[in-house]
Amino acid sequence: METKRVDIPAALLDDLCSRFILHIPSEERDNAIRVCFQIELAHWFYLDFCMQNTPGAPHCGIRDFAKADILLLCQDVQKVLEQWKEYKMGVPTYGAIILDESLENALLVQGYLAKSGWGFPKGKVNEEEAPHDCAVREVLEETGFDIKNRISKDMYIEQKISDQLVRLYIIPGVPKDTKFYPKTRKEIRNIEWFPIEKLPCHRNDMTPKSKLGLAPNRFFMAIPFIRYLYFYL
Repeated sequence: METKRVDIPAALLDDLCSRFILHIPSEERDNAIRVCFQIELAHWFYLDFCMQNTPGAPHCGIRDFAKADILLLCQDVQKVLEQWKEYKMGVPTYGAIILDESLENALLVQGYLAKSGWGFPKGKVNEEEAPHDCAVREVLEETGFDIKNRISKDMYIEQKISDQLVRLYIIPGVPKDTKFYPKTRKEIRNIEWFPIEKLPCHRNDMTPKSKLGLAPNRFFMAIPFIRYLYFYL
């Protein structure tokens, strides 16, 4: 997919660079992968705040954003972004399967984009961060719920998805009337309880279509864990 230059106002780019790019340590500045992570943060900030306060600021994805003149990594932005994507896929992801008191319902989150599916709250581990600490942090960011005093380090389901390790800690006994809200902007659109029996166990399982009116592919990130969840229940 070809990237294109987007016409982001120069004043915005100057501000974004001063916030996210210029302070990168000199020894890391030549590491394109490291710079990509900072550009990702700048992109999130641009979408969350700059667009709202700057009429006419164009909406753009990370690929087009990285092509902006001041943020330009190198001539072959496409290649660098692909390398960065591969690197990110190798970073383990941790989160939680939150169950209600009856153990019949699981909490799922939906990404902010219109076509995003439903999955369990999770995210990539930071450098030198313990897996369970990552799970606590990510669940708190995506749902506003603190599982720190509920998590058991030995109670989890772990899968490898597209060569990426994903571990979800099982958190039972959460009241259904708990108020959930994402702490991060424009990352999570919805947070809902779903009856586990209505969720798909494989990609051709049409249970959610008949029970929820949703195609099984809307739960593609949750499917690898549903079947194994029944062993716990």
